[in-house]
Amino acid sequence: MTSRSAGDKTPDLLLLLSWASHALMVEQAAALAELNISPRAHCVLRQARGGELTQRQIGDLCGVDKTTMVVTLDQLEAAGLAQRRLSPTDRRARLVAVTPEGERVLEQAREIARRIQDDVLAVLPDGDREALLRALGTLVTGRFAGAPGCGPANPVQ
Repeated sequence: MTSRSAGDKTPDLLLLLSWASHALMVEQAAALAELNISPRAHCVLRQARGGELTQRQIGDLCGVDKTTMVVTLDQLEAAGLAQRRLSPTDRRARLVAVTPEGERVLEQAREIARRIQDDVLAVLPDGDREALLRALGTLVTGRFAGAPGCGPANPVQ
């Protein structure tokens, strides 16, 4: 199932990471739906928490294109979770801030994400958990840093 062909027993890294990513995204999306937000909206709220980043900067940090970012922020504003305001240094840019209600939802979303991550990693021995997270972080901030459409050079938080 993870082989490239019947005779090749080498695990297919792309397939394994894709399956794991998809399963985790589906599980997190279902859990966050209880809060009426998506994993993407959760990421935007997390990055906007300080209120000092522009829409574009947050989009880059979340790996979201401009159009999708606008739609996501429209939804967050309509729900009263975030607000956009003019940047004092660049009138073309909008800074994004999390509202008090957004802070409440964000804290619940962070707890959901933490619970899911703990549950997923619980199937691995302690040393393997740390090694997996360290290895993935190294790949994302090293080999895959700056890859087109893959977010910032240091998205691991």
